[in-house]
Amino acid sequence: MYSTLERFLNYVTYDTQSTDQAKGVPSTPGQMVLAEVLAKELEQLGVQDVVVTENAYVTGSLPSNIADPEKRKKVPAIGFIAHLDTATEVTGKNVKPRVVKGYDGGDVILNEAEGQVLSPRDFPFLKDCVGKDLVVTDGNTLLGADNKAGIAEIMGALDYLVAHPEVEHGAVKVAFTPDEEVGHLAKLLDIEAFGADFAYTLDGGPLGELCYENFNAANATVEIRGRAVHPGKSKGLMLNAITLAQEFNALFPPAETPSTTENYEGYYHCMEMRGMVEQATLKYLIRDHDAEKFEARKEFMRKAVRWMNEKYGEERFSLSMSDQYRNMREKLKERMDIVEIAMDAMREIGVEPRIIPMRGGTDGAALSWRGLITPNLFAGGYNHHGRFEFIPVQSMEKATEMVLKILELSVRRSGNA
Repeated sequence: MYSTLERFLNYVTYDTQSTDQAKGVPSTPGQMVLAEVLAKELEQLGVQDVVVTENAYVTGSLPSNIADPEKRKKVPAIGFIAHLDTATEVTGKNVKPRVVKGYDGGDVILNEAEGQVLSPRDFPFLKDCVGKDLVVTDGNTLLGADNKAGIAEIMGALDYLVAHPEVEHGAVKVAFTPDEEVGHLAKLLDIEAFGADFAYTLDGGPLGELCYENFNAANATVEIRGRAVHPGKSKGLMLNAITLAQEFNALFPPAETPSTTENYEGYYHCMEMRGMVEQATLKYLIRDHDAEKFEARKEFMRKAVRWMNEKYGEERFSLSMSDQYRNMREKLKERMDIVEIAMDAMREIGVEPRIIPMRGGTDGAALSWRGLITPNLFAGGYNHHGRFEFIPVQSMEKATEMVLKILELSVRRSGNA
């Protein structure tokens, strides 16, 4: 019925893995390659004002087909957004997707030679997917459903609208953005030129997920200056930066890490530790949904640095810390009608919304703070950022159907306004 799956299986073959080691945007050339492919597809569909920027942003507009000009004025222009890049943890090169028809609830062998098995023993939520068709990897790469599923779902909806001109809709604005996985967060999207009254990212997880709140986020880097002395004559003299780094990290509560928290519980995440005797570096993520707790966490980081410097008598520890994104709830709480449209659209297509506090961030969080209200909707995938990533075909089709239903409801409700 939709072209969503066919498009998805094509998009994942493009290597668009981003990197946090590059200074420019896009951070990798593969993102521009896919951007140009998508722009060409949009033009072939008849989407207007298609633009690919030098930073690999793709935007376009499908004009409203509502004949009555007075009615057309009342219908909002709605944006749908997904990101081009894939995550940094596992390679996105040479992705070889495979569709497992009618999943039976057992183990799925991804790569027999390497013993890579997608198993309900490891991932109990596979039981929710029995009977569905699963797109999986070959065990050597991630799949890229985060966020190429979102792209395919949006493109599938556009394809359907163009093929069915009898379906009334307002203006549809689309944007595909680079480098979301490395924290770029659509900084270069020209919101005014984009022209949406509000938008949705399709960057969520399993069927029914809907997020209108997310973490407040900061990152922190701690540089530690040690003092090297010959180890045979170092008593009372050596200051091993590696040991100091371990001592510093031990100051943080062990029950407040990613692996020990869930729902609204915040955390500190030491994501990198490297060094030698003379110098060491620690890199942290700081996360909390609550703004006051978030500020308290940042203050704890500052206090820990001060305490270690006081203990060792010199400025051995230096801290750099910056905010990454904020909780979009602060902006959406005055526009919950946008969330309600998405919830009602899900229910009308037989999907029960599952409101969850997002334990991360999206382009939509940053855009909401810049003035374009953008909650996040499910794309349908599981196990993002790893070789066990998979997505049910039926969830992708429902996401496309959800996009179409949101557009239908916006026409219907504007007519009743």
